[in-house]
Amino acid sequence: MKKIILLAIVTLNFSSLVAQSSTYWQQHVDYKMDVTMDVKNYQYKGKQQLVYSNNSSDTLKKVYYHLFNNAFQPGSEMDARLHSIKDPDGRMVNKVKVDGKEVKVSRIEGLKPDEIGYLKISNFKQDGVTAEAKTVGTILEVTLAQPILPNTKTTFTLDFDGQVPVQIRRSGRNNSEGVELSMTQWYPKMAEFDFEGWHADPYIAREFHGVWGDFDVNITIAKEYTLGGSGYLENQNEIGHGYEDAGVNVNYPKKMKMLTWHFVAPMVHDFAWAADKNYMHDIVKGPNDVDLHFLYKNYPKTIENWKKLEPMMVNVMDFFNKNIGNYPYKQYSFIQGGDGGMEYAMSTLMLGNGTLEGIYGTATHELGHSWFQHVLASNESKHPWMDEGFTTYVSDLAENEFATKKVANPLEGNYRAYYSLVNSGKEQPQTTHGDRYDENRPYSISSYVKGSIFLSQLNYVIGKDKLAETIKRYFHDFKFKHPTPNDIKRSAERVSGANLDWYLVDWTQTLNTIDYGIKIVTENGEKTTVSLERIGLMPMPIDLLVEYTDGTMESFYIPLRQMHYEKENPMPAVKRTVLSDWTWAASNYDFTIGKSKSTIKKITIDPSGLMADVKQDNNVYKQ
Repeated sequence: MKKIILLAIVTLNFSSLVAQSSTYWQQHVDYKMDVTMDVKNYQYKGKQQLVYSNNSSDTLKKVYYHLFNNAFQPGSEMDARLHSIKDPDGRMVNKVKVDGKEVKVSRIEGLKPDEIGYLKISNFKQDGVTAEAKTVGTILEVTLAQPILPNTKTTFTLDFDGQVPVQIRRSGRNNSEGVELSMTQWYPKMAEFDFEGWHADPYIAREFHGVWGDFDVNITIAKEYTLGGSGYLENQNEIGHGYEDAGVNVNYPKKMKMLTWHFVAPMVHDFAWAADKNYMHDIVKGPNDVDLHFLYKNYPKTIENWKKLEPMMVNVMDFFNKNIGNYPYKQYSFIQGGDGGMEYAMSTLMLGNGTLEGIYGTATHELGHSWFQHVLASNESKHPWMDEGFTTYVSDLAENEFATKKVANPLEGNYRAYYSLVNSGKEQPQTTHGDRYDENRPYSISSYVKGSIFLSQLNYVIGKDKLAETIKRYFHDFKFKHPTPNDIKRSAERVSGANLDWYLVDWTQTLNTIDYGIKIVTENGEKTTVSLERIGLMPMPIDLLVEYTDGTMESFYIPLRQMHYEKENPMPAVKRTVLSDWTWAASNYDFTIGKSKSTIKKITIDPSGLMADVKQDNNVYKQ
């Protein structure tokens, strides 16, 4: 078994940073950090130098940093949210009996001073001049010594003292599977400033948003630990971990107790790492000469499952490359750590002691985030459906592609979950900020499920081939940028030629639902008249399949007028008739079938099942 960590740095093609519009801009940061971890008390000290490029037309008088660790303190906003939300995350609460009743209690509330997380900032300077830095919860608010003019750079330096919290959510120490250090959201991280302004959101529960840049990080830690995470290890010969098997001659000085790991991560918007004394470490060659790293605990069952996982993830990465675009780095790490699974730059931290099926599902989803969030860096705090939903879509397709028994529609379960949310009456528009959903379950279904249906339903709206082309076009045009909801819509419009503003607005910005029905089928001499009705407020083009008693079939297509588009026949083997378009304002629509009613066996609205019609009992007519 080899434990070799890649020595290489990839030169990425960042030509895509030239936006389609000359008015597009995005900020840039270059981090240099030196941090020393005390594994006895889980405290660390660091120095950070950050070169900030203001590529906007604004003069900046303040900047903001995220101090995520501060969320893991009694009385924090994250703690308060666990008290107020109706269905708190089960990983973040304990169940206790009070007066004979089971009550959920915030785990953060009970943290002791040596168990909390914190980041304390000192000695903040801008270009060597002291600037005023004030900590407000999980945000550091900095009043600059000098304004940053448009198209100029400035250098910030600071010292930070941190404490790794007891593992509550994503980051922390000594998680449920015994991983000692899950170092995510661990450093002072510059908040994003874009065309909307500053995104200095407090850390309450959800997702993140960051500035594109390069990271150069030195981590000094006891020599017994093995590390993995974002970036490429630059000094593997000095570290020696795993290189003894490769014949590298490593002679540690007898008194050496600490090692410094030097990582470089080019053009990313976050940096995470994990460390444990008991990590196994394998490297498997993936598509396009990418090294896939697997770091997992040295337990017999864990080893067995992770060994089986390795070739599976080679296949999944190849699937994503072919269906989205090539993974642009030369390394990716699957690391047992954190809780559940969470995406980070060039890596994921995920639980690893479960079943192979569960580990594979998590690994597939988190790897998918390398495209939808860590290359296509949408604001997952404001638009969680763009990264979680799109990742759910491609990961569901990937799992079905390699399943022993494939299913015709691997996305069917997503539609059922969406219908349950609509029927619950608890749905909120997808424009809702991720932190401000009333309950966790509606957030999850809206983000992961309804976000996935945004793409799968586009299959129905513009056609399977056009959707596939849209995803590739979206990746090509917006990689290493911060795409917005309008950008995926425009990609689909450019590919298909359809007008799709109605689709983006109704599906993501309102609670309008799709509901069409077959109202009545009547005899009309030797022909048949079919009367349809639009019951829901969201319009759609309509596919109908007519099955006759003699076993033949015929399809009919009703374009939606406001699309100004005619979809290709999704069932080329079946004769299709294109009818006149249906306007939104008209709630009823009649058309004629050129055969008598007695010859008709069945009429179905949307035989594909890809249109999210919330009441399908009226979608089928049978004789």
